[in-house]
Amino acid sequence: MYSRNLKSVSLVLASACLVFVPMGCKKAPPITLSATATPPAVFPGDTVTATATAGSVDPNKKTNVVYNWSGTDVTGNGSTATVATATQAPGSYTVKAEVKEGKKGKEGLKPGQTAEATANYAVKQFEPPTISCSASPTTLKPGETSTVTAVGVSPQNRPLTYTYAAVAGTISGSGATASFSSTGAPTGDVGITCNVTDDKTQTATASTSVTILAPYVPPVPHTQALATISFGGDPRRPDRVDNEGKAALDGIALSLQQAPDAKLVIVGEANAKEQAKTAKEAAFALKHKHAKVWDSAAERAVNVKDYLVTEKGIDASRISVATGTTDTQAVETYLVPAGANFAADVQGTTPVDETVVKAQPRDKAAHKKAAKM
Repeated sequence: MYSRNLKSVSLVLASACLVFVPMGCKKAPPITLSATATPPAVFPGDTVTATATAGSVDPNKKTNVVYNWSGTDVTGNGSTATVATATQAPGSYTVKAEVKEGKKGKEGLKPGQTAEATANYAVKQFEPPTISCSASPTTLKPGETSTVTAVGVSPQNRPLTYTYAAVAGTISGSGATASFSSTGAPTGDVGITCNVTDDKTQTATASTSVTILAPYVPPVPHTQALATISFGGDPRRPDRVDNEGKAALDGIALSLQQAPDAKLVIVGEANAKEQAKTAKEAAFALKHKHAKVWDSAAERAVNVKDYLVTEKGIDASRISVATGTTDTQAVETYLVPAGANFAADVQGTTPVDETVVKAQPRDKAAHKKAAKM
């Protein structure tokens, strides 16, 4: 009788507690909670996802589980939450999760129905940008320009702003390229600085340089000595241009044709005897205004000019005549390039007054000299 009753009691308790033990019903284990934050380290603006995982949840169908989240800029939705880090300063942060179970509306009222967990993450300082800088071309003449190229890199792809500076000349540009003008810059190396700044005011600097060449200074042109025409071969006609002289003058005419901006100076010379005679005649002419002065040096110069003008077609305005003081019966010819200074290059000459000294035809020149001998 007793065993039957005990068996009945055991069945009743089993239906109520599911498990029968001599000491009575076994209590359900308390709920547990763990939490993680992913990724564990971010830059400001990156999203952190926190996940809570509950353990030992009561399998009773009537049991309800709710989660709560807390922390800076944390927004929870069930077992997950997100963290908006855009306004967070670099540092370490904690997300707190709480779980409760129980009948709906009464979650967590009984012991073992509540658990908490935390997850940590870090907000990192933005890394500063880097920059490289180059110029092309690197060698300039005064007034020329060069293109300056900057390559800025932000590890976190932050917006970048470029600025430029040069120690001389001028540089303009606000993007990844700028234009450098060498106008006004001195000769030599000119340093150029390229700067980049991200939207967090972090900066980086690089430099390059260009070389400004010295301004080109054209060489100063100088008078060039050409041929010497000898007049000592014919004693009877010492002022006449002979055939040998003509050959040399033909080459001089060609030089003038090839240098249309150059001029020619013809310097007549006379020997000591001729010079003395000319000086004597000049002194006599001072007292007798109708006296004639025969200047062999001047006559030779104008006769050479006459040949070049009349026989070779050289413009008379390109030819000047003068006399020198060398003891010889000859004519020296000089090519004077544009910009050259004959008086500075060849000194000791005296211009011939072509209104007084006239070119003599060959036969007349011979007659004149024969008459004076």
